[in-house]
Amino acid sequence: MLCHAFRVGGKDRGRVLLDRVLAGIPAGESPVTHVAELPQRIPRTVDWPEWTPSELISALRVCGVDRPWVHQVAAANLAREGRHVVVATGTASGKSLAYQLPVLADLLADNKATALYLAPTKALGADQLRAAAGFGVPGVRPAPFDGDTPPAERDWARAHARWIFTNPDMLHRGILPSHGRWAGFFRRLRYVVVDECHAYRGVFGSHVALLLRRLRRVARRYGADPVFVLASATVAAPERSASVLAGVECQAVVDDGSPRGARTVALWEPPLLDELSGENGAPVRRSAGAEAARILADLVVEGARTLAFVRSRRGAEFTALGARRQLSEVDDELAGRVAAYRAGYLPEERRALESSLDDGALLGVATTNALELGVDIAGLDAVVIAGYPGTLASFWQQAGRAGRAGDGALVVFVARDDPLDTYLVHHPAAVLERPVEATVLDPGNPYVLTPQLACAAAELPVTDEDIDELGGSAAAETLEELAADGVVRRRRTGWYWVARDRPHASVDIRGSGGEQVAVVEADTGRMLGTVDPSSACATVHPGAVYLHQGASYVVDDLDLDTGLALVHAEDPEWTTSARDVVDIRVVRTLEERRYPGVSVCLGEVEVTTQVVGYLRRLPSGEILDHVPLDLPPQTLHTRAVWYTVSGPLLHDSAPGGAGLKPAHIPGALHAAEHAAIGLLPLFATCDRWDIGGVSTAAHTDTGEATVFVHDGHPGGAGFADRGFAAITPWLTATREAISFCECPAGCPSCVQSPKCGNGNEPLDKTGAVAVLDVVLRAITPAGA
Repeated sequence: MLCHAFRVGGKDRGRVLLDRVLAGIPAGESPVTHVAELPQRIPRTVDWPEWTPSELISALRVCGVDRPWVHQVAAANLAREGRHVVVATGTASGKSLAYQLPVLADLLADNKATALYLAPTKALGADQLRAAAGFGVPGVRPAPFDGDTPPAERDWARAHARWIFTNPDMLHRGILPSHGRWAGFFRRLRYVVVDECHAYRGVFGSHVALLLRRLRRVARRYGADPVFVLASATVAAPERSASVLAGVECQAVVDDGSPRGARTVALWEPPLLDELSGENGAPVRRSAGAEAARILADLVVEGARTLAFVRSRRGAEFTALGARRQLSEVDDELAGRVAAYRAGYLPEERRALESSLDDGALLGVATTNALELGVDIAGLDAVVIAGYPGTLASFWQQAGRAGRAGDGALVVFVARDDPLDTYLVHHPAAVLERPVEATVLDPGNPYVLTPQLACAAAELPVTDEDIDELGGSAAAETLEELAADGVVRRRRTGWYWVARDRPHASVDIRGSGGEQVAVVEADTGRMLGTVDPSSACATVHPGAVYLHQGASYVVDDLDLDTGLALVHAEDPEWTTSARDVVDIRVVRTLEERRYPGVSVCLGEVEVTTQVVGYLRRLPSGEILDHVPLDLPPQTLHTRAVWYTVSGPLLHDSAPGGAGLKPAHIPGALHAAEHAAIGLLPLFATCDRWDIGGVSTAAHTDTGEATVFVHDGHPGGAGFADRGFAAITPWLTATREAISFCECPAGCPSCVQSPKCGNGNEPLDKTGAVAVLDVVLRAITPAGA
């Protein structure tokens, strides 16, 4: 048996682990494109604030906190003074203590005071609850109140707990609608903690922004005015982001005084597979998931505790399965110390995996971003990031999970066969030197504002003062529309909810499109997991292959009305991928910039998508067949950015024109669209799965060749707006990503898309560069 208790301490651990992973690879064939050494950070501590109770200091010292770091005390002092604060320091910098200090001090000083903690995930909330309870401070009585809490424990928490740990979903559905039953808690509410606030972006963040305003209204109703303390390891312009989210002016603490071990960051591009070709004969690289599985297995053999972040639930399952298969050839015991972790698992499965990872029973875990936030897993030696997670904020959040014990650690970013990933591993500065993105959210989104105002009115009458806080003139117009629908009525003292049913249950604050679709094994009735309704047609359509904990199932039936997908256990030799058709209609142009032969627009659009079939594909990449499906179309009202190019400019072979033959124009536009979708995450807080696109040689509404990139959420999430604002650098990076790719005619690293509903046909790589050259010449100022 190989020894698997390997540990190398100190700052060189990351480099040693990288050398072990690269062992056996010929020097000229190394997949590593760049290695960066991030230096360690020396801790800076200060004395405990003079207002800290002695029993609290004693409890913290028993838990190993001898002296606080400078940022912890700076944030705690602001909160204690009654000022709203956001602490924005690195991953594992002890941000929790920044809010634990003032909260616990107040709860000790006043045995009736209460506090509320909000986390974006149940796992993070449960972890922070364990930490608060572990201090053993008398009389605090922390308690959970989330979807996994049994009814009897919920009743106890409502009646007796002084520090409630919950999430926005339960605050929305379980607390605010019945605030009268929580009157005692709200009357004495001193603090509201919003943890990992950078996670609240897009439609979800817009909902949470209005949810926090609803929370403040209810607290004021009972005479409280709580202090908001927000925390995030990765957020740009933290004062502005936190203020927009919480609806109150926040002061930022960014001077990080915590220690951090040195980290070795390696950018890794998987090799091309000479024996395989993909769609339309394109070259294929070894998949990021397969490469991550090999790296994960090597690290586990070395005894390195490792997280491998994989983009999809299916990918996490495959990566864990691949690592276990490779380890089983070395040591069966090691194979049993690797598992997958993802959303969609049942609560008891998640808790068991978290516990095994925490106590070291698991050495390697392949996970989706479900473990990106919060669960305090100490002493990780390495993190493998298989595919860019969509934002730099998420990238550094995931990378920050390595080296939490202060020692050196390894971070490996493995590029997917994707335009953005390929661009990043060949442009290290775009990963290592750029600031993280600003959080994008829009509380004024009508698809968010309307349901949130309905919920607010159902909780308490909406007064004129409330209207200013909840959206101003847009909120007033929305209330008029709700009145016209007969669900609210204007009276002298405000707008009152008059409908029979409360709206909360029908409002999906995560923007997934409604209630989750349950995946159930038909023979046993066992629920395997859930999928978002918006993705159900593409992922659990009849005939789809569905993975759960390494086991394979095939979908027999999908009933969207009942939210049920029935499956049976089967391990076919193929995988499946959905194919769809998409149409887009311009509803309203909000902004337009005109140039000679080119226009760039931002506006509201209606996108209609219908899954019409799926491909069955062998592991080699060979396509077996296309199976037709009859599923209903789905319509999305959202926002898009688009550009048009005139016919003469596309056809003109003279200098300044694209010189494209008519037959090549659709493929050129299609390739430019794919690459633009892939590169937008460099400029907006999104990933390519948050957005979509359509291209056409002659669009009905514009009358010209048009490329659209649209938000994938109702009403928009701000991503198209960011693209419009950054159109020149965005399209410049898109052109570079295509032209720098070494493939001859287009591949997944430049213009092919993993989610293309047309099977990546037609595509014209050379034509895409010509189109982008024409557009960039038109929109770039002379001399720029």
